[in-house]
Amino acid sequence: MPNRSPITIDGLIRDVSTVHSLPLFYSRLEETINHPRSSISDIAKIISEDQGLTARVLRLSNSPLFGYFSRIETIPQAVTVIGVQQVRELALSLSVMDVFKGLPEDLVNMDQFWRHSIATGIAARVLATHQREANLERFFVAGILHDIGRLLMFIRLPEVCREMLEDCRTNRRLLHVVERERLTFDHADVGGSLLRKWKIPPRIAEPVEFHHRPRFAEQYPREASLMHLADIVVHAMDIGRSGGAFVPTLEPQAWTDLGTSAEQLASVVKKVDALFEETILALFGSKPNAHL
Repeated sequence: MPNRSPITIDGLIRDVSTVHSLPLFYSRLEETINHPRSSISDIAKIISEDQGLTARVLRLSNSPLFGYFSRIETIPQAVTVIGVQQVRELALSLSVMDVFKGLPEDLVNMDQFWRHSIATGIAARVLATHQREANLERFFVAGILHDIGRLLMFIRLPEVCREMLEDCRTNRRLLHVVERERLTFDHADVGGSLLRKWKIPPRIAEPVEFHHRPRFAEQYPREASLMHLADIVVHAMDIGRSGGAFVPTLEPQAWTDLGTSAEQLASVVKKVDALFEETILALFGSKPNAHL
């Protein structure tokens, strides 16, 4: 019987462009933003070419999640008010949500997956507000993308993932722990590597990669700790499902580093609950039960 090659992260993402790649417009957007002679109108023109994306960016910009006082009517206005990098990152998260479709229902319910991911983005942004962090949109985006590696694993390793999910159900174990035991890496590692391959900035990729192990983050340990806590909050609130059925274990050091109090955490839960339905409405144009 021939020996099977070991499963590696590099192997999973090596040919990812043949499976799932970001829309061409995002590469053009990144190139335009980085060009020294580009104007706001140049950047806005690229986003505006995708009518669906334009509508979602504008609805999200005017949602209670962002809470701007004046109404944002156009993409150039959104770029001016929210900021170039922030709009780019919002466009990134919305684009990725369109990339992964048609996965096996027995592995993942995509509506439930995005419910969990969006709620984690909201929780991360609310926590970041309490932490007085700058550029809050990066936390929202990282939250939406934090489990993206699991989708790639479902595509590349469907049978292995079925076995791991069954192990979790039967033995009441955390999925990311089973992943690491079985493969020596977990979905967070895969997600971080995928985002780097897509040339997504480290301020987003690293918190995604270490959201289950924030103590190992080097450049953005606070962001990783914040993402870790946001994920736990949403699991505890039982909003959506990204694969695992149980609440992840809190790393005490992450809680200590953030200095979050029980009162602040209660406030975060209340805020997420208040914002979730309106954010879904902004992103999909329907109430959660109608779309997700």
